[in-house]
Amino acid sequence: MNIANAVRALATLSWVAVLGLIALAVVRSARDRGSKALTRVVVVVGVIALVLTTVGAGMVFIQPDERGVVISAISPQGYRSDILQPGLRWVIPFAENVVTYTISRQTYTMSIAPGEGSRSGDDSVAGRTSDGQVVLIDASVIYAVDASQVINVHILWRDRYQEDLVRPVARGIIRDQASQYRIDEINSEQRFELVTAIRAELASKLEENGLVLVDFVLRNVQFSDEYAASVEQKQIAEQQAQQAVFVVEQRRQEAEQARQVAQGSADAAVIAAQGRADARLIEAEAEASALELIAAALQENPDLLTYEYIQQLAPGIQVMLVPNDNPYLLPLPSMEGTGNIAP
Repeated sequence: MNIANAVRALATLSWVAVLGLIALAVVRSARDRGSKALTRVVVVVGVIALVLTTVGAGMVFIQPDERGVVISAISPQGYRSDILQPGLRWVIPFAENVVTYTISRQTYTMSIAPGEGSRSGDDSVAGRTSDGQVVLIDASVIYAVDASQVINVHILWRDRYQEDLVRPVARGIIRDQASQYRIDEINSEQRFELVTAIRAELASKLEENGLVLVDFVLRNVQFSDEYAASVEQKQIAEQQAQQAVFVVEQRRQEAEQARQVAQGSADAAVIAAQGRADARLIEAEAEASALELIAAALQENPDLLTYEYIQQLAPGIQVMLVPNDNPYLLPLPSMEGTGNIAP
């Protein structure tokens, strides 16, 4: 309770006390009892009540989120041109009174859902797009009374600015702006353009009437059942088309993978064949080089062949059988005198 209210409460209690004392004085007079002293008390208490009432009538406490408009009976224009700021203020008792306005943010919501909006029931904004489709728009207008325009708000709207200004202006602007777009545009990224256009026009209209638009919130856009069904069918068709593209791409990738596997196998076979050919060529070259070396060695030392032949024989052989009509291929000098050779 602020000081102004406390003073008014004391003034009320004082008047109650005055009435009580007057009643007591009447009772005492009816019983022929002295009431002069009581009368003086009534007068004193009455004076105190009158003073408190006068002081309370001239004392006004303005809250931090409020501004006051002084309605004056002694002013030619009927009000003071100065706005009462927060704190304890004084006005002329019984000649002036104060009307306070909150400058804190207020929200007006229009919703299709019962219980969510400022009005019960379906309070959404029904609009028609440029292509003739019906849309139901849920929106919230966050606004405040301009602290410097409180007097103008009082003169133009008093406490009717929410129902008689914010609501009809917002609904009209929403309908007008929605009619500038096709339904597919509202249902796309251009919705942000719609919100921006509504916010700009609404801010201008409210400013002209002493209000400040803090924000405009487009809560929801509901389409007709027919359009919602068509959108759903379109989405299903797009999903099916995307699925078909995915299948085709999957098949293409599988075919490409099979081709690459086949190409890899062919390349591997070619590489293996080339490796075998290179190895055979190297082997042939090595054999040719070896034969050349052997031929050169035999040419320089003819007995080398006999020596190699003997080295290949088992060390325990003492007798050799050869055809009787063929000469010895090699002379065997080491076997002479060690045994008989059968013809």
